Amino acid sequence: MKIIIRTASPKDAGQIRDIYAYYVLHTAITYEYEVPALEEMRGRIESTLRKYPYLVAEEKGRILGYAYAGPLKQRAAYDWSVETSIYVSKDKKGRGIGKGLLNSLEDFLRRQNILNANACIAVPDDREDQYLTFDSVHFHEKMGYQAVGTFHSCACKFNRWYNMIWMEKMLGSHTLPPAPVIPFPDLEKE
Repeated sequence: MKIIIRTASPKDAGQIRDIYAYYVLHTAITYEYEVPALEEMRGRIESTLRKYPYLVAEEKGRILGYAYAGPLKQRAAYDWSVETSIYVSKDKKGRGIGKGLLNSLEDFLRRQNILNANACIAVPDDREDQYLTFDSVHFHEKMGYQAVGTFHSCACKFNRWYNMIWMEKMLGSHTLPPAPVIPFPDLEKE
């Protein structure tokens, strides 16, 4: 069956929340302790779509994964940089869903004139454990991201300390003046 990648809508919040719940409750991939309420997930989708892409990978009406971008920082000078997030259903890994989502996300970001994609990834201290592996780091490396910094022991989950690694990928040339950032809703009108 063919997997399609499309723009998410607030109606997808339930399935997106279901995917995310596993990561909140059983992994240190995200540092949230509690699964967000359905209304909170709807709000996150709506808020993101005001400026950035929020995509889902779907097969036969079932969402298998999702990816989105958000501001790296709120100040205007950061407009050309985003933080990306990607989650694939725990039982659907290894099918190229993450690669398809990230490639599509990056394509939209380039069209928006975004130049820097940044990923903030949870990593264990020195060795993998039952809650966290280096899989996301390896995935991002394969997708062309490079590590640029580490925050050590910055988060505690499951009574363990974890690090965050920042990875980045340049999506375009840093010319002056930079082209204005095009809000995602304006791209969809084209």
